[in-house]
Amino acid sequence: MSTLAQAPIYSDEPQGWFARSEAWLDNKGKGAWIAAMVLGFIFVWPVGLALLFYMIWSKRMFSRSCRTNSARHGFSAMRPSGNTAFDAYKADTLRRLEDEQNSFEDFLQRLRDAKDKAEFDQFMDDRAGKADAAKADEKEDA
Repeated sequence: MSTLAQAPIYSDEPQGWFARSEAWLDNKGKGAWIAAMVLGFIFVWPVGLALLFYMIWSKRMFSRSCRTNSARHGFSAMRPSGNTAFDAYKADTLRRLEDEQNSFEDFLQRLRDAKDKAEFDQFMDDRAGKADAAKADEKEDA
C-alpha cells in the first residue's frame, strides 16, 4: 500500500466556505473542533448542536489522531541519531541531568525534613511552656 493514498488531496478547484472551514479546523486539530462547537453553543445553540452531530457523524470526535501525533513527537529525542559522538554526548548529558535531578530532589527532601523538625521542636517547646505555666498557676493557687 502506498503512503500517497493517505496524503491529503489538494485541488485547484475553488472550494466552498464549508470545505475551507472544515479543512482549516482539521489542520488545527481536535481542539479547534471542540472550541468551535462550544462557541457555537454559546452564541447560537443550533450551530453548536449541528457541529456536535457533524463531529460524531464524521467520526472526528472519537479519532485518535491527536494522541498518535503527540506520542510520535514525544519520544523522538530518545531515538539514536546515527552519529555515535552525538549519541554519546546525549547519553552523558542525560545521565548528568538525571544525577542533578536526583541530588536536587534529595536536597528538597532534606529541606522538608528540617522544616518539619523545626516545626515539631517549636510545638514541643510551646507545649512544655504551657505545661510549666499550668504548674506555676497551680502552685500559686495552693
